[in-house]
Amino acid sequence: MRQPQLNRRMLLESVTRNSDGAGGFVESWVALGHVWAEVKPRSGGERDREDVGVSRLDVKVTVRAAPVGSSQRPNAGQRFREGSRIYRIMAVTEPDISGRYLTCLAREEVAA
Repeated sequence: MRQPQLNRRMLLESVTRNSDGAGGFVESWVALGHVWAEVKPRSGGERDREDVGVSRLDVKVTVRAAPVGSSQRPNAGQRFREGSRIYRIMAVTEPDISGRYLTCLAREEVAA
């Protein structure tokens, strides 16, 4: 595996659900900390969703590995934030046996 260029500072966030007082819940995002990452595009497209065009970009985000259970280890269902850009994490894997890096398959969606 080649050495990734971790040149983008991203905020790792996790969703939390709080009671809304009426039997439901409200989702909010909690910052877990910053990570340095390499972001590589994989595929993209555009589709209509509820009368709105949505542009989708699938990316591969590489970050330094963190121990299982660490708040700095990304998990599916979390997201990366880079300024106003948001990347939803779909899956996380270790790309090689050395375990020095994690590869996160993520998706960015924006209204077209």
